[in-house]
Amino acid sequence: MYPYYLIEERLLRRNLSLIRKISDAAGVEFILAFKAYALWRTFPIFREYIRHTTASSPWEARLALEEFGSRAHTYSPAYEDDTFGEILECSSHISFNSLAQYAHFAQNVAEWNARHDNDRQVACGLRINPEASPIETEIYNPCAPGSRFGIIKDDLPETLPEGISGLHCHCHCESSCEDLRHTLQRIEERFGPWLQQVEWLNLGGGHLVTRKDYDTDGLIELLRSFRERHPHLKIILEPGSAFGWQTGPLVSQVVDIVSNHGIKTAILNVSFTCHMPDCLEMPYWPAVRRADGQCPDAIASPEEHATPAETLEGTIHSTDECVYRLGGNSCLSGDWMGSWRFESPLKTGDLIVFDDMNHYTTVKTCTFNGIAHPAIIMKRLDGSREILRRFAYEDYRDRMD
Repeated sequence: MYPYYLIEERLLRRNLSLIRKISDAAGVEFILAFKAYALWRTFPIFREYIRHTTASSPWEARLALEEFGSRAHTYSPAYEDDTFGEILECSSHISFNSLAQYAHFAQNVAEWNARHDNDRQVACGLRINPEASPIETEIYNPCAPGSRFGIIKDDLPETLPEGISGLHCHCHCESSCEDLRHTLQRIEERFGPWLQQVEWLNLGGGHLVTRKDYDTDGLIELLRSFRERHPHLKIILEPGSAFGWQTGPLVSQVVDIVSNHGIKTAILNVSFTCHMPDCLEMPYWPAVRRADGQCPDAIASPEEHATPAETLEGTIHSTDECVYRLGGNSCLSGDWMGSWRFESPLKTGDLIVFDDMNHYTTVKTCTFNGIAHPAIIMKRLDGSREILRRFAYEDYRDRMD
């Protein structure tokens, strides 16, 4: 059955074990960000290691309560009147993007808390914008000039509004321990007076602590040091990618091979725009098994080739029989990536395996063109495979009602 996303339980538990180790050693809480990973059939495994999740919408908050079994730490750029009651029902923490949003809903929160015992109280926070981020890709940078995210230092009142007990800051994306060090320094420099007025600080996501080269010892030391300077603060981190990092591939097949001006394209039964959207948005080159991507000696130049391909920037040697573009099966002209050199020439039916495809994939996929969604399969510890979800025509049809 192809295509499918494969989740390996062994690798998922490896990530979860490391995250819990860091959490315990540093005295902080890690929670799962649904925006990167929300495969609820795997939540029973997560609950062995962590207690809470983060949400950015009423549906994510409901998923936290109903499927993870605990109320969410919720942040949204803008809450709406007709769904804020659901946000209150499903959240333990609500962070507001602006002072105006908090002022609009503060009475709703106060009335909710007055009606409920301590275990159902909702804590409120404000998102701050440190106006600096290590993120270089503009589409992912929440601190870019004119950003719609968070409150800058100059716009905060000297005393925080009554009812605010925390601050929320998110400015990382697959970032390092050193990046976090700079962020914490900037938060202390710019928001120090307000840190003394709150009980918790949410440092958001983008902390790729399960990446092989991440300095986890340095992170533990950094967080311990920060907590020593601010012992009254509870520290929360909410990565998404770190949980699903390198836990399994997207497995696809070649359905055709076409050639145009010497450029060979292997057309697959998956789509970059439908099933791997970050490859085009970020953009980034995924690792493909049995292949080398962005082959430097596979780029045509006018001096080497007097063919029409010389007018196409970034095209490939027509003489290399093992080099291909990889093309998706949608009608979007840009649904492709290239060039890839494989170990041997490709043929119809060959498997093309994209590694590390469990974070920011299934949460962002679509059925553009009516293209079927890959199945989701888990490889259990004993080697057996369980189909978590198989998609059908009705899944596409029912979105169009």
